[in-house]
Amino acid sequence: MNDSPRQDLSLYHLALGVEAPPQPLPLNPATLLSLVRSQIDLLIEQQIAATFWVKLPPGKIWRAELVRYQFSIGASATIYNCQVGERGIGKSKEIENSNPPKGLQPSFSQSRNNQGQWRNVQEELISPLHDIRVQLLSQRQLRREYFLIVLSPQFCSLILAHRPIKKRQNQILRKVNTKKTLPLLTMTTTEGQVIQRVLSGIKQVTSAEFSAIIKPADLICSSVSEPTLINHLLAKQLQRQDEISRQHKTARIAKMQQQNQKLRQKDQLKDKYLSNVCQEMRTPLTHMKTALSLLNSPTLKPPQRQRYLQMLNTQCDRQSTLITGLLDMVDLEHNLEKTTLELVNLTDVVPGIVSTYQPLAKEKGITLAYTVSTELPPVWCVVSRLRQIVINLLHNSIKFTPNGGQVWVKAHVRGDHVQLEFRDTGIGIAESEIPKIFDCFYRVRSGVSEDLGGAGLGLTIVKRLLWRCGGSIYVKSKLDEGSTFTVQLVTARDTPKAIATEQPT
Repeated sequence: MNDSPRQDLSLYHLALGVEAPPQPLPLNPATLLSLVRSQIDLLIEQQIAATFWVKLPPGKIWRAELVRYQFSIGASATIYNCQVGERGIGKSKEIENSNPPKGLQPSFSQSRNNQGQWRNVQEELISPLHDIRVQLLSQRQLRREYFLIVLSPQFCSLILAHRPIKKRQNQILRKVNTKKTLPLLTMTTTEGQVIQRVLSGIKQVTSAEFSAIIKPADLICSSVSEPTLINHLLAKQLQRQDEISRQHKTARIAKMQQQNQKLRQKDQLKDKYLSNVCQEMRTPLTHMKTALSLLNSPTLKPPQRQRYLQMLNTQCDRQSTLITGLLDMVDLEHNLEKTTLELVNLTDVVPGIVSTYQPLAKEKGITLAYTVSTELPPVWCVVSRLRQIVINLLHNSIKFTPNGGQVWVKAHVRGDHVQLEFRDTGIGIAESEIPKIFDCFYRVRSGVSEDLGGAGLGLTIVKRLLWRCGGSIYVKSKLDEGSTFTVQLVTARDTPKAIATEQPT
């Protein structure tokens, strides 16, 4: 044998080439591991010293099964540990830590003389695996295949798994299925003809420098498995599959319980939201009903009539504002994720909105100014949504700033973002209220005038709009000194943050 180039060899396809090949089944790694453990269980129970040819997936849990076998049988077993394209003869590296692999501890309890207590298992796992490293020629197909061959006078078996290559799909489908792993095509058999064919294939691809360390008899399947042992193996495979089914059932139940808990929490939030909506809708109606009742008084004087009519007008406006805010919230819930982000220049949005609010600011004696450079990079958002953000924040700044105050709108680059600031000299917000101002229907209790209270949805809408475009908002405020709302927007240099699976509450 030598290392000269030869045709790419697949042990899996080699096994399929016999006259009556075993039927391959698509299995996941967990089921493949259960097949390996069933073989180990049988060999340990029957105290069969066998020769192993193995190429198993990387990971301590697979190696631990070989350690378990050697721990129970001793030095009489021979393990040829095959590697593809790796150099070096000798013992394999030790298992790096003594933590039990998932599902391993029960396997040790079946070891002879009941020596599978975890204290002994720990001692064994930190000792090296006494195996013989065998290098196979670097073959593309072999790298995608795993096998476990057991050779003994009483029992011979083969487990052979092949990972198929993913078929190329169109660009969209590739993006959708990038994380989906194809199952392993796995065959298991005790037929000597199939086992010998695979052993001959291993002999063909063994590097020349390793051929000398292999005993010729260890590459020959010279016996037929005893029927009783095959029956025992089938029973153990059923036990292992039952164990996997129980584990999957437990995992499914836990997942369903978690999903049910989330659904219950969502129902509770919806109930609370609906309760708040009803309460908010009832308040202006109560005021309007009171005003109408008072207007029916025969002794009502003109100033009082005017005051009650003004109350009706105010509460009608509040009711209209509340309904508009609720409709906006419903629209966001259903359509926010469907919107496509675009690059927007702040100079195309902010100046026009500020100009619209100049008459209102002038009426209240408020100085309103803005600074937005034309050199600012564009930001990721939607024009209509960005306008909504600016309108809500600017409207709040003017509403909560008394006569003679000042409101500024400024924009500048800060790191990878553009910051848009809304600063005012208004009534400010108490420190204890700042964490609540983005909650639905929460209104700052100013104590100045009832007219300052709106629907309590403006800042909630702003937060959700910013979430969609990967932005954020934070607030600095002191009572009687004013507030600064700072919006951070993603620039064209970067892509927006990945949309979260759940919207912010």
